[in-house]
Amino acid sequence: MFTGIIEGALPLASVADEGGVRRLTLDLSSLSDAGTLKLGDSVALNGCCLTVAKLASGKATFEAIPETLRLTNLGVLQTGDLVNVERAMQAGARFDGHFVQGHVDARGNVNAIDDRGGEWRVRIDCGREFAAHCIHKGSVCIDGISLTIAELHADALVVAIIPHTRQVTNIRNWKVGSVVNLEADMIGKYVRKQLEGQQGVSDELLRKAGFES
Repeated sequence: MFTGIIEGALPLASVADEGGVRRLTLDLSSLSDAGTLKLGDSVALNGCCLTVAKLASGKATFEAIPETLRLTNLGVLQTGDLVNVERAMQAGARFDGHFVQGHVDARGNVNAIDDRGGEWRVRIDCGREFAAHCIHKGSVCIDGISLTIAELHADALVVAIIPHTRQVTNIRNWKVGSVVNLEADMIGKYVRKQLEGQQGVSDELLRKAGFES
């Protein structure tokens, strides 16, 4: 489990493809608790939960299988690209952000970036199915970052980015056309699933309840 509070936006040290598996290596020594990292630990890369498969001299290697590559943007990353990193949350620690599983639901595309002189408004084309899981002013995880939905459309959403978030994440490298990982709020997904299983629940009722736009 993660929170969507990024610990570092770090450049990929290397990318290697072999037999359908992509191995991504990052130098995690700059993380505040890097010394406690061990084999088998869960780490979110751009919001995708991966396992430390190799660890040497502060560098951790993660393995992404074809299913992961199909659902995420890890397959398009190259050496040097910035990756948002968050270690799994600890029980009893201060909880910021929102509940993030690290299970990417879909890929989205940056459609527009509007610099408003103090904030950046970013429109993400996410598709109707993903948008149906979102609510206005609700939480969404984009490339592992916990963000609030400022506008919600039938097949897109808009998030407002403060300078600090842009500075400490890979958002500073986003451009129109960038592919991003999307995870809808876990609580919202469970509520929608429960409502859909009840007799008489329609799309219209879900919209009135705020689960669709």
